[in-house]
Amino acid sequence: MERIVEGGCHCGAVRWSATIPPQSTLVDCNCSICMKGGFVHLIIGKENFRLISGEDFLTEYTFNTHVARHVFCKRCGIKSYYHPRSHPDGISLNARCIDGYDMSSLPTVQFDGRHWEDSIDRLQV
Repeated sequence: MERIVEGGCHCGAVRWSATIPPQSTLVDCNCSICMKGGFVHLIIGKENFRLISGEDFLTEYTFNTHVARHVFCKRCGIKSYYHPRSHPDGISLNARCIDGYDMSSLPTVQFDGRHWEDSIDRLQV
């Protein structure tokens, strides 16, 4: 069954809601930005995401290929979601930023983001 969740940044300026499909999987990536920021991916379709508030508090960061659009709250610095390179028609939620979410409720797969080009074809989410 689909679940509707809400989440956002630490200070509360950025808030969103999302519909989580029943067969979702978390992705634990070891690339530099995910490791340093503690991001655990929950990738959903853009149509399942709605920004409730805080668009004016968002700032964007890109690096390397500049395809992924990492958005952060200008006030508290938290990246609660972003637009991933791996799923250009999707949104990657930070599972740690979902209100009251129990991450143990979904399976987790490891992704070798340090070797992104060699690993992306094996990512099945």
